[in-house]
Amino acid sequence: MKFIFRYLKPYYTAMLIGLGIKSFGTLIELALPYILKHILDVVVPTDGRVSMILLWGGGMVLCALLALLCNIKANRMASKVARDSAYAIRKDLFSRSLTLSGKQIDHFTIPSLETRITTDTYNIQQFVGRIQRLGVRAPLLLLGGLIVSLVMDFYLSLVMLAIMPIIFLVVYFVSRYGARLYTNVQKAVDGMIRVVREDSRGIRVIKALSRVEKERTRYDAVNDELVKAEKKASLTMGFVNPVMSLLMNLGITFVVLLGAHRVMGGETEPGTIVAFTQYFTMISNATLSVTRIFMMSTKSMASAERVRQVVDAPEDPVLYPEREYPSVQEGGHVVFDNVSFSYENNKNALQNVSFSLPKGGTLGVIGATGSGKTTLTSLLMRVYDVEAGAVRIGGRDVRTIPSGELKSKFGVAMQNDFLYGDTIYENIRFGRDLSAEQIETAARMACAHEFISAMEEGYRSVLAPKGANLSGGQKQRLLIARALAGSPEILILDDSFSALDYKTDAALRANLKTCAAESTSILVAQRVSSVMHADLILVLEEGEIIGRGTHEELLATCPIYKEIHDSQMGGAFLD
Repeated sequence: MKFIFRYLKPYYTAMLIGLGIKSFGTLIELALPYILKHILDVVVPTDGRVSMILLWGGGMVLCALLALLCNIKANRMASKVARDSAYAIRKDLFSRSLTLSGKQIDHFTIPSLETRITTDTYNIQQFVGRIQRLGVRAPLLLLGGLIVSLVMDFYLSLVMLAIMPIIFLVVYFVSRYGARLYTNVQKAVDGMIRVVREDSRGIRVIKALSRVEKERTRYDAVNDELVKAEKKASLTMGFVNPVMSLLMNLGITFVVLLGAHRVMGGETEPGTIVAFTQYFTMISNATLSVTRIFMMSTKSMASAERVRQVVDAPEDPVLYPEREYPSVQEGGHVVFDNVSFSYENNKNALQNVSFSLPKGGTLGVIGATGSGKTTLTSLLMRVYDVEAGAVRIGGRDVRTIPSGELKSKFGVAMQNDFLYGDTIYENIRFGRDLSAEQIETAARMACAHEFISAMEEGYRSVLAPKGANLSGGQKQRLLIARALAGSPEILILDDSFSALDYKTDAALRANLKTCAAESTSILVAQRVSSVMHADLILVLEEGEIIGRGTHEELLATCPIYKEIHDSQMGGAFLD
């Protein structure tokens, strides 16, 4: 609850006003049965005039209308508070999700983050709205009804007083157990979203390889898990309402029987029994509302805890002072100093990797899938922290460079990077303060200007989500243009040439050599042609460097590099 109150603090005044209006309306509702009792027991027997009956009846109508208006106003204010506070929670949750480290994202998982931003925040919004609408009204009706009932007829009130403890014990124990059940439901939703996310991304491959039935079976399995979790939670929480209804109906039955006996004995008036029955109905509905609040709070508390885990996740990676990792005067611009790293303490993804790349130099990294190529670039950008050794840029350890300053140094294009469902211009600009001239220059460098100009609206052409209306090569050239547009200090192209033909590959590399000469470039590739002109080439295998040098040196000293070269080019290459 502390987490939710944190976001409700700016709305305390509005909530207090709304709760005051709601309280006033509820108190008026409580007066209605008492007015009816007065009409039946006093006005009708002693006066009997129709005018007096109409007068008091008109008073009841006015009270009912006033209570209605108060409830409508209070409910609108409650909805606004719930909407605005949920907006703030979603905003902070999304912002924090974008700043999580790679390790934290691996821990939470992308499907779980999606569920927390959508389903969990919705549960919190529903609870905040409901607690304002019923959180005052239900207790007031409950306590007010009990007090008025005790004043009217103490003996009849004993029936309610006997039932209430049983009701609250049922609600308390079921709610405690329900919190764990709803947490399990949300975890099952995470699993289902993961499968849906994977299948939606790979739908073309699934169809091409006739894996539709297999994926349907996989989805059915996670869907069944979700159904089981929801069924268990629903059955447990659904146990409350029938029990409540049974207890309340039994209570009303005993009230009527006992009331009839007391009327026949002259111990109470018929109007009191009618009013008492209405108060008992009010109390019954209020108790059911309190039960629903408990049920909803159980679900929302589970959701709030999941959201809090992300929003309050510790800052990672931590910014260290330079005294802990002092700067080093060295000739290299990008330096890896005996770096080792592993994911979740498994086998090292990188082991004892060392190299030095001068400013404006080009590093080529080649190796089989899983050899550690992308891990190397992730450590340089500090998506993860090294476990041993150091990564330095300009002599400064990346662990001592503020995140904003560090990220601004890079221009990055990944093989499976994303494109917005927006214009080509906006996809290259990527929210940065860049001119149209800079955008076009970057597109020309990336060999993308020609196909962009051939489109009907040029740079204002709108892309389908994920760039579905472009070819693989066109997507990669746009992504490279995006990376180049900001004139980055360090350019990282991670397998970004894989969909390019050899002619475009060669032209793009020539452009990079002449137009991006001041940027230190790191080219990660599967193809020898993409890295062969680099100043330094690293050959990785299972996280270790098994070859380093220029293209010519590696052909002479690294059998694996020569084997890759010969298999791809047949011993000859046309630049």
